[in-house]
Amino acid sequence: MCGIFAIFSSSLPESDLRRELITCSSRLRHRGPDWSGYKVVEADPANGRPLPHGIAHERLAIMDPESGSQPLVSPDGHIIVAANGEIYNYKELYQTLKKEYKPKTGSDCEVILPLYDEHGPTEALVNQFRGMFSFILYDRNTDTIFIARDHMGITPLYIGWGNDGSVFVGSEMKTLIGECTKFQWFPPGHFYTNKGPNAGEFQRWYKPNWAPEMLPGCPLPKEHYQADILRHAFERAVTRRMMSDVPWGVLLSGGLDSSLVAAICARNISRRSTSFPKLHSFTIGLENSPDLIAAKKVADKLGTIHHAYTYTLQEGSDAIRDVIRSIETYDVTTIRASTPMYLMARKIKAMGIKMVISGEGADEVFGGYLYFHKAPNAQEFFDETVDKLSRLHMYDCLRCNKAMSAWGVEPRVPFLDADFLQVAMNLDPNEKMIRTGPGVPKEEKRIEKWAMRKAFDTPEDPYLPEEILWRQKEQFSDGVGYGWVDHLRDIAENEISDQMFAAAANRFPHNTPTTKEGYRYRMIFEEFFPGEAAEKTVPGGKSIACSTERAMAWDESFSKRADPSGRAAGVHDSAYHEHFEADTKLGGEEPAAKKQKN
Repeated sequence: MCGIFAIFSSSLPESDLRRELITCSSRLRHRGPDWSGYKVVEADPANGRPLPHGIAHERLAIMDPESGSQPLVSPDGHIIVAANGEIYNYKELYQTLKKEYKPKTGSDCEVILPLYDEHGPTEALVNQFRGMFSFILYDRNTDTIFIARDHMGITPLYIGWGNDGSVFVGSEMKTLIGECTKFQWFPPGHFYTNKGPNAGEFQRWYKPNWAPEMLPGCPLPKEHYQADILRHAFERAVTRRMMSDVPWGVLLSGGLDSSLVAAICARNISRRSTSFPKLHSFTIGLENSPDLIAAKKVADKLGTIHHAYTYTLQEGSDAIRDVIRSIETYDVTTIRASTPMYLMARKIKAMGIKMVISGEGADEVFGGYLYFHKAPNAQEFFDETVDKLSRLHMYDCLRCNKAMSAWGVEPRVPFLDADFLQVAMNLDPNEKMIRTGPGVPKEEKRIEKWAMRKAFDTPEDPYLPEEILWRQKEQFSDGVGYGWVDHLRDIAENEISDQMFAAAANRFPHNTPTTKEGYRYRMIFEEFFPGEAAEKTVPGGKSIACSTERAMAWDESFSKRADPSGRAAGVHDSAYHEHFEADTKLGGEEPAAKKQKN
């Protein structure tokens, strides 16, 4: 995972622009500690380039570490590209070119150069890529800027505007702070160009048939469930992400999603050669936490070289400020879950590992969060999954990418593979809905993510132990140890006075925090990322166990239990007491204690 940055149409002299380019880009060096590359294109009014441009790249070398440095330049020197991420089908794309092209490097991103030469700044160009990517392209011949981001926003990207009319683009928000008064997320599945009939607008290129605009309300998909098709599609998604020229491993929480990823990787490695290096797996948690115990069982079954890291409540809380600075959000659940991942990434990097494959995205695709137990019908269920996927770039994709990239580790997420999504999201939502309770016959009962569990339930050649394959969903911030979330709430209670919290709406009129924990994170965020533009990059609204606001109407109790923890949904084996209330109360009776169900 690299860092990319650019300043287009700057009013600065070339020497000052280069200095500014390096200053801003260096804020991304944690993402790409292996090399830095800078290109400044001088103004040339006589040839249609009235102002200078600068493009920068901070490299994490995973493919072709020897010669794949960026920005990449076309053979004729006219096209410049800085890219972040991976294009997994790059070898196949070279075969589709109309004109023969001899790559100068082994970088998967070099394929952008000849494809742009054929397709220009169009939707047709970006639609061919399978992977996670964001890239900045400049064409000297036509003074064309072309910027694109992958279908789900797996790689982060922001865009901002300077007072002089310049355009800033960066992998992280910290590159824009102090440079732009107006900036925002670059929307996933879109591209931007300064030429053509829609110049200066974000144009959608990702238009899946199940939700062409990634909005709810589309007709329900009707594909029948076929276990083998779903299984094979996911296996392809995982093996596609195993390409690497450096040591890599898997994140293994012991839950269904990460365990399936690890199982497929382990199988493929063993088939290559008995002498092939064993797979490394990594997990983290408080001492004796659910994830540590479950991950050990999976690792033993798969035969991975397993690394189980523990952290203390103090170590976690000490890291909160660094975590917020790294992940650039004040969202409560994202911070809770990012902290152990941030700590684990540091350990992984110390092992010499630069890439890991992870299980993010499965809960959004299959309705795996525990609140989906309350979905009233298939339409509501499907609309919620679409909404969840459309917002992933502000939540789990942000958490996974930035927490790992803070230490120069690249995470890859096969559940968000575009081809796999085409199979999984076209599945009839009735096949995904959760069916439990005393009135449901045993043969018809289905727990969360039943479709994936059943697809890999192959007793004749088991992928996973049965107790793992059918283990109840744990959100990462819960699975690392139930005491972690409660500890964070207690810290906020001690640090944020009642007087401070009573004035929350005055201090933070936008997305006013409803808990002292949220207030504390907002204060820290504001230190690093001041201003209205920064605060508006973070979504708000009530949520129950990571839901959108739509799901708050699914159950009457949700309105008072709005907390990101999976235990708040009331269906977990260790759920909070039925009278638990999430919001901080002042001047009256305190909320019910977070007692677990007996």
